[in-house]
Amino acid sequence: MKGDYKIIIFDGVCNLCNNSVNYVIKRDKKDRFRFAAFQEEAGRRLIVKYNIDTSKTDSIVLLDGDKVYVRSTAALRIARYLGGGYPLFYGFMIIPNFVRNWVYDCVARNRYKWYGKRDSCMIPAPELRSRFL
Repeated sequence: MKGDYKIIIFDGVCNLCNNSVNYVIKRDKKDRFRFAAFQEEAGRRLIVKYNIDTSKTDSIVLLDGDKVYVRSTAALRIARYLGGGYPLFYGFMIIPNFVRNWVYDCVARNRYKWYGKRDSCMIPAPELRSRFL
């Protein structure tokens, strides 16, 4: 695997998270991202390797080189690399972290109730398997 991929670790049983991954894949025109679910072996290995505290974040993590980004910072940094006007969302980084994360945490806490939950992680279509670790 090329070393310059950005890795998104996501909640593989969350419908919102799975839809978000599909959304990113469609807009990742430069093929910058790879994906791993928290519940899968690759995701668990990365959690251990980067010492990620899943009690503090269990919905999305962005690994960019040696840096780990979580919660709203991860989401905004992902938007920065997508095609179209999505990089403009990175401007929300000027909002204090505690405000951004308060909104993010509200959605994350309620994601199963609002969007539902799967019994197991999604299985990527054959043409997308190479995007998943």
